[in-house]
Parts: sequence; structure tokens; C-alpha cells
Amino acid sequence: MKIISQGALTELLDQVAREKRLIAPVEEAGTIRYRPVGGSGEIAFDFARPLLSIKEAFFPPTETLLTIARNGGQVTLQEVMPEEEQVIFGVRPCDARGVKALDAVFSGERVPPDPYYGRRRQQTTLIGLACREMGETCFCTSVGGAPDEAGNVDLMLTEVEDGYAVEAITSRGESLLQGMTLTDVTGAPSPPRLNDPVPVPAAGAWAEQFEDAFWAALGERCLSCRLCAYVCPTCRCFDVRDEPLPAGQTQPDPQTQYLERVRCWDSCTGANYRRVAGGHNPRAEEGERLRNRFFCKFDFYPQQYGPLACTGCGRCIDVCPVNVDVTEVLAAVAAMVPVKIPEEVSA
Repeated sequence: MKIISQGALTELLDQVAREKRLIAPVEEAGTIRYRPVGGSGEIAFDFARPLLSIKEAFFPPTETLLTIARNGGQVTLQEVMPEEEQVIFGVRPCDARGVKALDAVFSGERVPPDPYYGRRRQQTTLIGLACREMGETCFCTSVGGAPDEAGNVDLMLTEVEDGYAVEAITSRGESLLQGMTLTDVTGAPSPPRLNDPVPVPAAGAWAEQFEDAFWAALGERCLSCRLCAYVCPTCRCFDVRDEPLPAGQTQPDPQTQYLERVRCWDSCTGANYRRVAGGHNPRAEEGERLRNRFFCKFDFYPQQYGPLACTGCGRCIDVCPVNVDVTEVLAAVAAMVPVKIPEEVSA
């Protein structure tokens, strides 16, 4: 096991901040959020799960895709691509797994790749930080993850007595450690404390429960506030619209109309999400929208793209104002899934 001291780690992070954009956990008004920092002095090293995931570093809540200049019959488009390299420190394993799930749809082979997400992903290095224990609402082990999972980051740190056990996972991680003083010690970090597992029905087993009255009953509690989607590391629904340039922004030619094409987060639990021209809404009821959210995460997405669209971070449980608990929903669906008796036994 190789150890990097706290002093050497802060030296590394200060060097990164001088050369690239460094994003790290920061305490703001009593909560922890991932924010750009100017050095290690701004970083909260002792923290639990941040309020939001690192998703917005790759898929911002609002971003300009291109600018539009219209003059008479002539239209000019100029794409706005992210260019800055960035390093994200303190990435919890559930959030790194969330990026893996986003990769499947934004950079995978089954759909055209998203150039904006792809550019940020290529220019980002992830420094993971293992959890010492699972939080009260965490269930990452039930969806294939672990508090110390290291497979989805470039460099993995685990807090130990004399600093941090460090493991380079990729060549990017190895390059970060070049010139750093590491200490070799025997042993291994203590395993994290785990919560009891939660039953998760397999993809494909959900279809028989699609018309169950359970979803309408659950929907009676839902406010369609969309908080669950906004804190989720894997929710990726978005809306695109053309807007005039913000007031005060320079417009070079007064005879030309300037607009920007903006992409912003959306959510399948929103009342207007599926509304079409003419006003028809195929998911008019809260229960129908809530059902789609759970089917998407645990049935549709894994069948279409591979990974589950849930990392077990538990953020949606923490923020839901009406206590819709994903672990309770999973347990309820698991109880509804019929047990299939093998033919040789039934015979």
C-alpha cells in the first residue's frame, strides 16, 4: 500500500489549481458542494456525501450550445464548445458510477455521441475518495457499487491514519503522481462500514407490474417538484430552446438579431414533460410519471444502455418533501414480482 501524506496531497492540489480548473468539495452555508477552487485552502477534506453530484461538471444545469445571428435571410451559427481542462477532487464512488451511467448514453455506441459532454469528459481527470461508511440513506452496494469502489476514477484515495492510501487507476492518475513522495507500508485500509442490502428487481422483471395500482397510489403523494431528478447523479433529461441574448450582453450589429440555443435540465416527473402539440399529455397523472422514473432507472435504461441508472447515493430520499423513498419502492416491487417455478419442479 502506498501512502500520500496530507501535506503532499495539498501540495499536489495546489499545483493542479495553478495549471487547470480544480473542482473540489467546499462548505457553503452548512452544506457541501462541488465548486471550482483556487487552492487546497478552500477544500473541505472531511465531508460526507455532497448535496449534489459531479454531474454538472459534464452536463451543466444550463449551457449555451451555440449562438445564432440572423440578418434578413442570412443565418449564422457559431458552436460554443467547452475548452478548459479540469480535475475533480473528492469524487465519491457513487458519483463516479453516475458518470459511468451518463457515459453510456452521451458517449456510448447506441446513440450519436454528445459533443459537449464528450469534450468535457475527455478533458476531466477524476480523483476519487473512498467513503469510510455508508450514509443513513445510502444503498450503493445493492446496485453493484461499493463505498470504496475504484474502477470509475483515475486516481483513488482512501483515508488512513498517516494520510491517504493512493492507487493510480489510469495513466492520467499515474501522471498526477509523478514527482510526489509516496510511502510504502504493509497492510490495507480498513473496510468501510456497510448498510443492509436493499432488494433490487432485475431489469425485465418490472414489465408485469406496469399496470399495478401501486403506482397510482404512490403518485398521490408526488408533487411533481422534480427535486429527485435535479439531485440525481444519472438523470439526463433536458430541454433545448432558442432565447434572445441576456440583457446587457454586447450585440455587435444593431441590424442583426442575436440568439443563443440553450440546453437545460428537465425531468420526466414534470407535469409538462411529455405534453405534445395540441395539448395531449400521455402521462397526465403523477403516478404515470413517477412510474416512468423508476422503470427508466431500473428497467428501460439497463436494457437499452447497460448500467443501472441509479447509483444508490440516496440523495432523492433526502430531498423528497413527501418521503417517496426509492428503497421502499424497490422493496414493494420486489414483493410484487412473481416467483417463477421451474418446470421440472412444477411437474
